[in-house]
Amino acid sequence: MSTEINNEVTTTQMDTINMDKTPSNDDKNIATITHIGGTVFSFVPALIVWILKKDENQYIEDQAKEALNFQITMVLAYMLAGVLSWIVIGLIFFPVIWVLNIVFCIIAAISTSKGETYRYPFCLRLIN
Repeated sequence: MSTEINNEVTTTQMDTINMDKTPSNDDKNIATITHIGGTVFSFVPALIVWILKKDENQYIEDQAKEALNFQITMVLAYMLAGVLSWIVIGLIFFPVIWVLNIVFCIIAAISTSKGETYRYPFCLRLIN
């Protein structure tokens, strides 16, 4: 009985293989700065990194997309709080959103500085 060996590698398997290798220190630093940059500059650092590095490095692309999606979610939350501020409830949401942004960005930065991939909770995945 002969068995056939399939040498084809699907793109999903290739992505898994690329994500399994440990990112370099430069990759970790770029991902960390991307997440931390969101606390001050909103979605701009993640957008710049994603545009510049999306074809070069799978780890940086993944983390930049994650940071970009989270910062877009934060902008939408601020807009919703702005609308709700007309009935005073939004005024309570502004500091809560700000604190959540700071906390989750710091957690993401710590995670990426170790070379781990980080997924934000409560995040709209708009960029795939």
